[in-house]
Amino acid sequence: MAAAVRLREDFDAERLRVLARGSKDAPQARRLLALATIYDGGARSEAAKIGGVTLQIVRDWVLRFNAHGPNGLLDRKAPGQPSLMKDEHRTALRRMVDDGPTPAIHGVVRWRIVDLCQWLSEEFRISVSETTMSRELRKMGYRKLSARPRHHAQREGAIEEFKKTSPHAWRKSPGKNASMRAT
Repeated sequence: MAAAVRLREDFDAERLRVLARGSKDAPQARRLLALATIYDGGARSEAAKIGGVTLQIVRDWVLRFNAHGPNGLLDRKAPGQPSLMKDEHRTALRRMVDDGPTPAIHGVVRWRIVDLCQWLSEEFRISVSETTMSRELRKMGYRKLSARPRHHAQREGAIEEFKKTSPHAWRKSPGKNASMRAT
């Protein structure tokens, strides 16, 4: 049977309990209390019961605690799937968005996310969802904005002429008092 991994010497049970009391992260506090039991001379199986885990997990906690201190017992974010898009794809995408579509070639007058997904699929054989494309564009500093559609033959100033304007001089409306005076 292998010897148990020793805990760091610069902490003790009381200090871990104080850290657990001040922790805002419940799993970290539970782990600190389990390790405090080991510092007090308790068995690792007792620490596993306190933590609600197996002995192997207690050993993992000890290794993380020894390497990184109390912050090593915080839950880390899972790395997730690596991105399908590489830097070369992002560079080409940035160039396409900056240059804008050519209607005769691309068949659109402005880029939509679905069009960029289609272009990426045709150009690099990478299939990404619209959500992923939107996320990538936002990381690159682009925002999903739509310009107000404008007819190609619209006369300059036609919109301003169409807008209704209020009279400059406001007249006070006759209130209740005016109707009472009339009677």
